[in-house]
Amino acid sequence: MSQPIPFDNSYARLPGHMFTSLQPTPVKAPEVIATNADLAAMLGIDLAAMDAAQVFGGNSVPDGAAPLAQAYAGHQFGNWNPQLGDGRAILLGEVVGSDGIRRDIQLKGAGPTPYSRNGDGRAWLGPVMREYLVSEAMHAMGVPTTRALAAVSTGELVFREDALPGAIITRVAQSHIRVGTFQFFAARGDMGALQALTNHVIARHYPDAAGPADLLDLVIARYAQLIAKWMGLGFIHGVMNTDNVSIAGETIDYGPCAFIDDFHPDSVFSAIDQFGRYAYSNQPGIGAWNMAQFATALIPLMDDRDKAIEDFTAAVHRFPPLYEAAWLTTFGAKLGLADPTPDDAQLITDLLDLMEKDSADFTNTFANLGSENARDQFLDRDAFDAWAQRRHDRAPDPALMAASNPKIIPRNHRVEEVISSGRNGDLAPFHTLLDAVTQPFADLTDDTAPYARPPTTDERVTRTFCGT
Repeated sequence: MSQPIPFDNSYARLPGHMFTSLQPTPVKAPEVIATNADLAAMLGIDLAAMDAAQVFGGNSVPDGAAPLAQAYAGHQFGNWNPQLGDGRAILLGEVVGSDGIRRDIQLKGAGPTPYSRNGDGRAWLGPVMREYLVSEAMHAMGVPTTRALAAVSTGELVFREDALPGAIITRVAQSHIRVGTFQFFAARGDMGALQALTNHVIARHYPDAAGPADLLDLVIARYAQLIAKWMGLGFIHGVMNTDNVSIAGETIDYGPCAFIDDFHPDSVFSAIDQFGRYAYSNQPGIGAWNMAQFATALIPLMDDRDKAIEDFTAAVHRFPPLYEAAWLTTFGAKLGLADPTPDDAQLITDLLDLMEKDSADFTNTFANLGSENARDQFLDRDAFDAWAQRRHDRAPDPALMAASNPKIIPRNHRVEEVISSGRNGDLAPFHTLLDAVTQPFADLTDDTAPYARPPTTDERVTRTFCGT
C-alpha cells in the first residue's frame, strides 16, 4: 500500500550538523481549518488516507518523514545575527510532485527547536490565516511563492500580548534554503558544510550551474524577476532580511507583509520596520544588497579569492539592470504592451507619478485601465486623459492587460477582518476571502465586488505585525 505522503528526503541526507533532527511537539486538540486539495493532488498526497488534523497538527508523523529544523543565520534590518534557524518550524520531509519538482513540506508553529531563542515555537491563528491567504493569492497571481497545504487549529492558547488561539500552517516550498543558510556556514568557516550545501542547491534548483559563480548569477537573475513581480502588484514584503531570502527564488515568510492601497512609493506597513528600510520603493535596492551578502558567503569556496571578489562584485552589479528589465516587462504587460521599449519606461513612470499625486488606488487603477472607470481613480482627470491617449497610441492588448492586472488582492483591511473573525471563532469569512483571492483575474460578481473595494478611512490599515 502506498504511503499517504510519498517522502523522498534529500536535505536529511546532508551532514547531520547542518540541522537538528527532532519531532514536532504534539498539540491538545487539532482541528482542520483548511486543506489544499489541488496542491495535495499535485504532490501525490492522499488526504483521504490520513487523519489530516493529527498529521498537520504534528501529533502523528507519517511513515517516511525525516523531521528536522534547519540552521541558518542572517542580516536582520542590516544587523548581523550569527544564530537563527527554524525556531518554530519543522521540515517533515520532501516530495517530488507530478511536475517533477521536489518540494519541502514544513509545519510552521510545530513547537520549540534548538533555534527557538527562548520562544515557544508556536504560532497563533492570525499569522497562519494571513500566510495561507496571501501565499495562495500570490500563487494565483503568478508570483513564485511558498504555498499553503493545510491549516490546523491546535486547541491551545498562545501567549503574546494576549492569550490567542494557536494554529499550525503546513507550508510547501521548492526548498526552505535561504541566503542565511549559506551565511551560517560561511561565518563559521565550515567549508565542508558550505560545499555540501552548494552542491545540494545546484543539483536541486540550478542543475545548469557549473559552480558557485554560475549559482550566484542564476540566483541573482531569479531574485530580480521576483522583486519585479512584487512591485507590479504593489506588494511590500516588509522583512527582507537575508534569512527570508529563498535561494529557490520564491516569496517566503509572510509576516508583516502588505499591499498598497493608495499609491505612495515610500509606503511602509511593517510595525518593526521603524526606519523604512523595506519600504516599497526600497525593495529593489535591498534585493541587490541581499545578493551582495550571498556573494560574500560563496567567496570562501573559490580558490582565487581576490579574483572571486572582483567577479562576484561584477555579478551583483548586474542585479539593477536585470531588475529594470524585469520591471519594464512586468509593468509593460500591465499596460497591455507585450514588447515594451525603453521609451515605455517613461510612460509607466508618468502613470505612477499621476497615481502618487492623486493617491490613486494601485490595484484598481491598473485593473480598470481598459475602461472608463480608470479615470475615476484620479482627481486630475485631464492629466490622466492625456496620459491615456499616449498609451492608446501604443495599441495595447486588452487580453494581456486582463491577464496581468488582478481585480482582487488580499487587501490589508480584509485580511485583518478575517483574522478578527477567526479569533472570535468564526472561520467562514476566511474561506470566503480565500475563494475570492484565488480567482484574482475573474470578472467581478455581486459576491466578489466588495473585495475589490478599497478601504474606507475607518477601515484603513496603517501597520502590520509579524505575529511571532
